[in-house]
Amino acid sequence: MPAKDYVVDTPCWIDLTSSDPSRVIPFYESLFGWRADVSDDPAYGGYTTFVRDGVSIAGLGGQMPGTSIADVWNTYIASADVDATVVKVESAGGTVLSPAMTIGDQGKMSLVADPGGAVAGIWEAGRHRGYGLWGEHGTPVWHEQLTHDYTAVLPFYESVFGWTYGVLGDTDEFRYAQAIAGGDMVAGIMDAHAFLPESTPSHWRVYFGVDDTDAAMASVLELGGTVVDDPEDSPFGRIAGVADPLGARFQIASVGQST
Repeated sequence: MPAKDYVVDTPCWIDLTSSDPSRVIPFYESLFGWRADVSDDPAYGGYTTFVRDGVSIAGLGGQMPGTSIADVWNTYIASADVDATVVKVESAGGTVLSPAMTIGDQGKMSLVADPGGAVAGIWEAGRHRGYGLWGEHGTPVWHEQLTHDYTAVLPFYESVFGWTYGVLGDTDEFRYAQAIAGGDMVAGIMDAHAFLPESTPSHWRVYFGVDDTDAAMASVLELGGTVVDDPEDSPFGRIAGVADPLGARFQIASVGQST
């Protein structure tokens, strides 16, 4: 199984903010073969870690009291120094939504928004070093942003994380850059202004690998989820957009079938 190392300046963790964690835990356990490990430490507020084959894959936290943010998957980018990264975020035109905070001995984090409004977490590892598997069924396979402000966010991530870009498409119909860090492609940024409603903010989304996209879609429906985007074949696998029973959206992409 492909292992995933913690690498600074690349996406390293994902977690779900949910309005009803107890309702969606069985969904993800059944769909991806995860096991939910719910923390009994009050300091972590019942935070759940999804584990596969003894390896951490993703997290789950309940909706914070007094907030309207719920039922969304969040992407975290690794940093060697969260405090220094936060300074870069502000200098590059981003917004700090929550100041750097220490999470026990697990690490240190902040929440920020880029100039296009997409929210991401910044994670400085302590004991927790992000997800440990990549590129197979039930693990992340890609991180992608849909943005209303493509020309502003590319230089932002270049300035904050040192990303460079390979251009996959540069037309009004399809404008997409693949971010490169340390010689590896680590994320995609898509110009979504032509199709993303103004009422829908720019956002990051995660792709999970599945052995068979169509079979996984059937499982999503059986488990109470919905299909948001019908499957289509691509050079990167057969891809579909789905949502869990409470509406949290994510992508699935085949890793075990030909297209």
